[in-house]
Amino acid sequence: MGKFMNPFTDVGFKHLFGREVSKDLLLELLRVILGDERRVKRISLLNKEKVPKSMDQKVVIYDILCEDEDGTKFIVEIQNQYQDYFLDRALYYLCRMIDEQGLKGSAWNYEIYPVYGIFFLNFKIAPLTKFRTDVILADRETGKMVNSKMRHIYLSLPYFTKQENECETDFDRWIYLLKNMDSFKEIPEYAPKSVFGKILEVANVASLSPEERLEYDQALKHYRDYNNTMHTQYRQGKEKGLAEGEAIGLAKGLAEGKAKGIRQMLQNMQEMGIDITTMAKIAKLSEAEVTNILQE
Repeated sequence: MGKFMNPFTDVGFKHLFGREVSKDLLLELLRVILGDERRVKRISLLNKEKVPKSMDQKVVIYDILCEDEDGTKFIVEIQNQYQDYFLDRALYYLCRMIDEQGLKGSAWNYEIYPVYGIFFLNFKIAPLTKFRTDVILADRETGKMVNSKMRHIYLSLPYFTKQENECETDFDRWIYLLKNMDSFKEIPEYAPKSVFGKILEVANVASLSPEERLEYDQALKHYRDYNNTMHTQYRQGKEKGLAEGEAIGLAKGLAEGKAKGIRQMLQNMQEMGIDITTMAKIAKLSEAEVTNILQE
């Protein structure tokens, strides 16, 4: 086990950002993500469980739910496991927070507070093709924002490949820190100069109580088991695809089988969130060939 917590376990993420004693870290995270778009002044943590208004609706439990002093709501989620309809789920989460603002009676004029959804994704999902994707309600032709009350921010972590010496902004350093925190043996040189020193202090496994340590150990095991399962499925898919390809036969049959095996292997790697460059190296193909095969 590393010296510092893995922030992408449910327990680690909520320990760092979802408690009253460390909510200043969440405030700084929101500030660095939103930048000049919005100055978050002060946040209050809210009840993460939202009970439906009717029996046919789902109970929603957010990872972290908070609001600014002007009523703006922020949903902050970490998602490790791929889901086909995660983008729909994210939209549903924001809609539920907007729906909660509706008031009964004729006095309400439909004015609502802004709702932000910030989603850390440990996988790749179409149509997100870069590290940060900001979704707004905009005019399709001009791209000009029409309504600023609903915002989605998706941070697709597999696309962030910067090393420490390539991080130029505090935002870069935040993401690098979160992605690599559990592998640090000591606090990085830049950390004590800013909020990073505190986040690593909070994340120090040695500072956990016995109960917190047990809970974190279980969450870490679940996280590692999932990653190992995905790796095994990738390896088995690769072996199965190659075996099927080799068994097709001679000449054209062999070529078709090999192509099928390569396609299966590439599809498995794509589901694992492996980037095009790495897939091309493993399959001994050009990046263009990999792209064409995946689009067939």
